[in-house]
Amino acid sequence: MGDPSAQSGHVGREDIIIIGGGIIGCTTAYYITHHPRFNPSIHSVTILEAAKIGNGASGKAGGLVASWAYPDNIAGLSFELHNELAQEHGGAELWGYRRVHCGQLTAVRYPIVPDGKPKSTSLSTIALGKWWSGSGKKTSMLPHDLNWFDVEAVQSYEEFADTNSTAQVHPAHFTSCMVKLAEQSGARVVLGIDSTQKKIVSLTYTDKATSAKHTMQASKIILAAGPWTPTLMPQVQMSPLRAHSVTLKLKQQVSAYCLFTDITLGAATLSLDHAEPIDPLPSSKTISLEIYARPNNEVYICSQGDFDIPLPRPTDAVEVSPQSCQEIIDAATRVSDELRDGLVTGRRACYLPVMNGGTRSDPLVGYTGVEGLLLATRHSCWGISNAPATGKMISELIFDGKVVCTDIGNLDPRNIL
Repeated sequence: MGDPSAQSGHVGREDIIIIGGGIIGCTTAYYITHHPRFNPSIHSVTILEAAKIGNGASGKAGGLVASWAYPDNIAGLSFELHNELAQEHGGAELWGYRRVHCGQLTAVRYPIVPDGKPKSTSLSTIALGKWWSGSGKKTSMLPHDLNWFDVEAVQSYEEFADTNSTAQVHPAHFTSCMVKLAEQSGARVVLGIDSTQKKIVSLTYTDKATSAKHTMQASKIILAAGPWTPTLMPQVQMSPLRAHSVTLKLKQQVSAYCLFTDITLGAATLSLDHAEPIDPLPSSKTISLEIYARPNNEVYICSQGDFDIPLPRPTDAVEVSPQSCQEIIDAATRVSDELRDGLVTGRRACYLPVMNGGTRSDPLVGYTGVEGLLLATRHSCWGISNAPATGKMISELIFDGKVVCTDIGNLDPRNIL
């Protein structure tokens, strides 16, 4: 579905403004400036960003790209487009594009408990991989190249996707490259805006550096502000989810896997004579982590999100919980010698544009009920994966008057606005 007023050929000046310098906004700018009908002599594309390019989740996410992502009608298309972009622009070198395996892993780590008394669970008192000694070597259920987890800790492993359907990118590098390619084709970026007020014939913003107000002509405005979208269009409902992550620099490269893990830590009723732990004590805790091995010896690890701290203003720093980051580090490093020996290079948090307490909902991509205003937002945890399809759809709506590459029906903002 497209804009009833849109035409396949444009006459006269077209000023297109994209609000939001994240992966959605920057990739949309790329596809607009690379559409066959884009003409820099009559089309202008401006990205307005409150802070810096990739300031939100686009600079802090894991970068999983999957044909089996959500929603079905754009996930497969976006997976193919990611591959095309990487082939055309050297994505393997510029933004770490590569195919990966994806699996579900469960692990348990108990300390030795002499005489039935739990030993401290602090990292310094646990000899990783040692409590199983004397019981015989455990047979690994892991793939032969997934050799950077302690075999003794792994309880189960199941691969649910392979390199035919799963890949990864470094989101910050990908976003940076998309905006540079868009600029090379005629787009421009304006940073440090505040108090943006939208009108369909123009847009007024305040330059934070000079406090000066500027008004720009606009024939199309694309709102791609992620979790901050409701600050500009309150009709779009979201419950921004805060997600913490850390990055580790390892001593050597590990195999290309993206893992969804459940790691149980804690004391157990175990004496030195037992070959296996008995039931864990109530103090045991299971932590769900996503662990992504990246090129260049880096591993990205994130945990489940929370709603503890409200979404800050776009230009304000996101509050990071040291405890949440340390919990990620403690869990991951207790089940892998390679991760334990790595150097922590980042502790961060970002907000995901989700709805209804984290439940899945369709992204909103397309025209709104306001003539000339389009949405490209509410991608939940799949914004990195679905950015190319989103950008392509928006470019087709603007230049072709309708989406050609896929069925956009369930994503049309007019379904709910």
